[in-house]
Amino acid sequence: MNQALETAGPPAFIEVGAGHSSRRIAVRAREGSPPGLFWLGGFNSDMKGTKALALEDWAAECGRACVRFDYSGHGESGGRFADGTIGRWLEESVAVFRQVCRGPQVVIGSSMGGWMALLLARELLRQPAEATLAGLVLIAPAPDFTEELMWKGFSPEIRQEIETKGVWMRPSEYGEPYPITRALIEDGRKHLLLGGAINVGCPVRILQGAQDPDVPWQHAFALTHRLPADDVVLTVIQDGDHRLSRPQDIARMLAAVGEMG
Repeated sequence: MNQALETAGPPAFIEVGAGHSSRRIAVRAREGSPPGLFWLGGFNSDMKGTKALALEDWAAECGRACVRFDYSGHGESGGRFADGTIGRWLEESVAVFRQVCRGPQVVIGSSMGGWMALLLARELLRQPAEATLAGLVLIAPAPDFTEELMWKGFSPEIRQEIETKGVWMRPSEYGEPYPITRALIEDGRKHLLLGGAINVGCPVRILQGAQDPDVPWQHAFALTHRLPADDVVLTVIQDGDHRLSRPQDIARMLAAVGEMG
């Protein structure tokens, strides 16, 4: 791991993309023993969220390597959120993983980060990196959410607004409304996974809240059926919401990470 990428103080930055699509991606990396931990955050989230910081603290206590970063348009990274697409954020995820990580890694993906983790695993099977996958821990994973959980649930009026204006401002119970763009929806269709088998080449642990209003538990079941049968464990938390950030939820996440070595 690059010694310059420190977890304290200001983040380090790596450049991803070329020309007008170039963006600066903020990265925080902790040196430590393997397997390292690689955090993939959610849609409109950042690497300073409750779960990400709990993972960082746990890594520090255990002397484990840990890498967190912000997608473009998120947190401390450059770029506009409205310019983001699944393909763009995947390019950043792969770039950080390849440039910063060494040796076996446990990839922890939350919500959209779960989709990113699965896409990253597929990319690594196609073209291996110096770092390898020791396991995936997926928290309320949302593969295909732009299609299954957004587009298919939108009213005809919302769909028309996206198609004609190119963007719809979606209200959020977590903060300000945020843009859902036509580019996000259309690009998402290039990265759908739930239509066939998903090979990841490593153990998978899934944590899913039964009371999740954003990613219903049925979505996690659909994902499980697409994963290889060996060493895939789905844990349904009966009173769990989407964030799964309560102390007991954090404990379950860390236990799942610890299982991977």
